[in-house]
Amino acid sequence: MSASSSSISDPAYLRARAMETLFERLENLCEGAIAIDRGGRVVYVNEKYLASLGLKRTSEAIGRPIEEVIPNSLMRKVAETGEPILLDIMELGGEQLVVTRMPIEDENGQVIGAIGFVLYDHLESLKPLLARVAQLESDLRLARRQLSNPRAARFTFADFVGTTPGIAQAKELASRAARQSVTVLLTGETGTGKEMLAQAIHNASSRAEKPFVSVNVAAVPDTLIESEFFGTAPGAYTGADRRGREGKFRLADGGTLFLDEIGEMPLQLQAKLLRVLQEREIEPLGSDKISKVDLRVVAATNVDLRKRVSDGAFRPDLYYRLNVLSIDLPPLRQCLDDLPEICARLLEDISASGDYVSARITPSALAALARYDWPGNVRELRNILERALILSDSGRLTGDDFARILPVGTEVRLASPARPGGLVVPYAEAEAEFEKQTLEQALAASNGQISEAARMLRISRATFYKKLAKFGLASGPASV
Repeated sequence: MSASSSSISDPAYLRARAMETLFERLENLCEGAIAIDRGGRVVYVNEKYLASLGLKRTSEAIGRPIEEVIPNSLMRKVAETGEPILLDIMELGGEQLVVTRMPIEDENGQVIGAIGFVLYDHLESLKPLLARVAQLESDLRLARRQLSNPRAARFTFADFVGTTPGIAQAKELASRAARQSVTVLLTGETGTGKEMLAQAIHNASSRAEKPFVSVNVAAVPDTLIESEFFGTAPGAYTGADRRGREGKFRLADGGTLFLDEIGEMPLQLQAKLLRVLQEREIEPLGSDKISKVDLRVVAATNVDLRKRVSDGAFRPDLYYRLNVLSIDLPPLRQCLDDLPEICARLLEDISASGDYVSARITPSALAALARYDWPGNVRELRNILERALILSDSGRLTGDDFARILPVGTEVRLASPARPGGLVVPYAEAEAEFEKQTLEQALAASNGQISEAARMLRISRATFYKKLAKFGLASGPASV
């Protein structure tokens, strides 16, 4: 029988029906439900939950303390305090379950029990959410550390995105380095993220709560470089600070000193740096007192230090001391499969620093970016993305947006025209290789969607399929 119009307008009736409807929907949608009374004894369990609990019949659970049915359950806590636990991950029988727990109240608002629902019995569908929560927790810890420490590192391994072999290997070696206090040498082209990785190593190490001090060796004048690193005693020379000055080694004591462009360090300072690395002690300018320092040195260079050594511009003993663990960072042009993830992270960072709330990048934009050689690597990519956002009226970046701002004449990545040994590749073979690379890049940029990839290249779907067959490229199930 349908409810009368008066009962439909009754707030108490509506509230009661809402609660009943909510319970019915949750019970139908969830993977399991269980309820206890105020004393913590099971009063209800639905059929779907029995298998997870290792039971055959509901009668096996009714009347038993909740902890006998679900070890380490928090249901009793909810029933006693009246405070819900809205989202939690619970271990049960070797599985991880996403659950919610809520108190049950009588008509007077008194807590008389608690009910729990298993929302998910597999975490696969929640991986993006859990990853985001983990990142937010990491960001919060980092922000707290930065507020308390003006010399704190900002980046973590989560910021160094990418899964291509070069990036994966760099992160693996960096993670190993973080667990030790070894000296690390980062090599790679300019703009590949060497300082970001150095900060990530610091933040993943036992030194994370200590200072991270960064110095660009090439930017320090030769006349000041020694005092910059080692500090000065009070009144060490004419014009020196009467109170003295602490150098970078002292500022980084207990933490990490990042030396960028180490290949530009003058020879006379290289000998002193070697002594610091070996003896862990410094002597400020104008002082006869030696003091100990405890720090990790991470050096970085975009030049060939071995060639510098052979040219006599870099001390071989310092090179070997720095090269305890060498990590090479690949250029962006070798990591184009990671371009969507890298662009997403950069856009997120750019949006946080400006008014770009609706910043989005389209597959055609990714295809345009993939055809550029990126001599400035990720640093140049960030510059290009920010410039495109400034010039965009909508924040939705397309291939046309980048066609207007990418450098003219260098936007297409051509295959190498030579084989090993200097043999020249025939024109037809080079052309075929370029065509194959273009198809692969379009597929990658469109996430395997044939229609979108064909639209990017301005050819028909039929032609695209023929070319895939020509080069033996599988389109995959997502391309239909």
